Amino acid sequence: MTNEHLIKEITRLRAENDYLKKDQSLSPELKEVTVLQKAQIVQELRQSHPLAILLSLANLARSTFYYQLKRLIVEDKYRSTKARIYEIFNQHKHRYGYRRVLYALRQEGLVISHKTVLKLMRCMNLKSKVRRTKFISFKVENDITAKNLLQRDFYAQAPNEKCVTDFTEFNVNRKLLYFTPIMDLYNGEIISFNTSTRCFFNSVEKILYTAAKKLKSNENPILYSDQGWQYRMPRSQDILKKLGLSMSMSRKGNCLDNAPMESFLLF
Repeated sequence: MTNEHLIKEITRLRAENDYLKKDQSLSPELKEVTVLQKAQIVQELRQSHPLAILLSLANLARSTFYYQLKRLIVEDKYRSTKARIYEIFNQHKHRYGYRRVLYALRQEGLVISHKTVLKLMRCMNLKSKVRRTKFISFKVENDITAKNLLQRDFYAQAPNEKCVTDFTEFNVNRKLLYFTPIMDLYNGEIISFNTSTRCFFNSVEKILYTAAKKLKSNENPILYSDQGWQYRMPRSQDILKKLGLSMSMSRKGNCLDNAPMESFLLF
């Protein structure tokens, strides 16, 4: 090789070495470097190395580089915000999505749109670790599944004629809260409800006895629910018979059969 070829090879190797150092210095959680980050690396190194070589190493077209360079200039106003977002994200062990990050920023007095936080986090490749919850269905010994007496006929001519109930959970202040209401289909009134921090049968037992106190001697309403284990227990069936309530259950996995209660819980 001639001296000219050797100089070109050394120049390229030096540029490649510096480029790879910058590339590897990014957050190890990132699986690949974005086009914007490549342009930022090239911009930082172009004072020491030829631009053509850097673009070749980054696999960037010259037009793409200048386009991304304009984006960098525009996004400079968010430099301090992005640094704070990165600190909050790491402080909470990558569990915060853009909504919680937004809340943390606003708690510090920063006025910023949720769309801006989402865009900046996507630009920085910051994604929260999603903890998926899996519904567990309990098998009850000698369980009883009642017939669907209601058949989606949600119209009631008088109070305490048809009632619907459900057992659901909410995430409140990072803790699970279990909510059990009973609704009268005559006017949509919640005639009984219970909240608890544990998923126990006692919650259903309490609302049944509370609702029964509002019944007259000649009233025997239909109580409609899904096929949850709380309602299929023999103990639950005994309480219903004792209180004079007729149990009705929806088809398995069909939320439309209990639409009034599902709509109430949704809001």
